[in-house]
Amino acid sequence: MAGVAACSVLGWFTFRSEPVPLLWRADLGFHELGHFLTYWLPDLGTALMGSVSQVAIPLALAGYFAIKQKDLLGAGVCTGWAGSSLQNVSVYVADAPFQVLPLIGGEHDWAFILGELDALDAASGLALTLRVVAILLVLAGAAVSS
Repeated sequence: MAGVAACSVLGWFTFRSEPVPLLWRADLGFHELGHFLTYWLPDLGTALMGSVSQVAIPLALAGYFAIKQKDLLGAGVCTGWAGSSLQNVSVYVADAPFQVLPLIGGEHDWAFILGELDALDAASGLALTLRVVAILLVLAGAAVSS
């Protein structure tokens, strides 16, 4: 029941477009770490890896808890966290054509990525797809941890 409650709280904050206390800082840190660790890649890869890493790290932790620790509560909560993080990415993607979100500095990753791919008009569709997957991850996290 604790996992369902945790995933519900994650979903409540995230899908109201509010930062999850403390967790949003971890997401930002993992996002920036993704850029830092892949700085040697072409610019497109480095830009993409910020968002990829902020979702992949909680998913990797979920896998660790599920496989190595046999801890379904930990796995479920980390899966819900990945969904929360992916929802934040979807907001970032949706902002690409407008670039109104406050950023900590530098270029808007998704404006750059979609601009390089000549796909800025696909931002809203991609954001919607990511949001649906994010909802599914939060629900899967609740189901796994229940």
